[in-house]
Amino acid sequence: MAVEINESNFEREVLSSDIPVLIDFWAEWCGPCKMLSPVIEELTIEYKGMIKIGKINTDKNMSISEKFQITSIPCLILFKSGTAIKKIVGFRSKNDIKKIIDSVL
Repeated sequence: MAVEINESNFEREVLSSDIPVLIDFWAEWCGPCKMLSPVIEELTIEYKGMIKIGKINTDKNMSISEKFQITSIPCLILFKSGTAIKKIVGFRSKNDIKKIIDSVL
């Protein structure tokens, strides 16, 4: 299961992670976010131990959303060594997301 990321654990879970981290920025009311959710869960299982996958509810964590200029969701941001290296806006297929993950592993 994807890690629930919030303002209190963001630094520990994302910025201080020793493996790459893929964050799914989402909200309850977002239809495409709901479509992406099962894909995120599948990737969490497939990449266990290689990459950390987390979810940030944009409505409950506005300061993080503002910091990373989240203006449209779903939005995926890939972090490596605490730095955001790739940002993907909108629904993407599982294969598209896997290619992005594989590019940093």
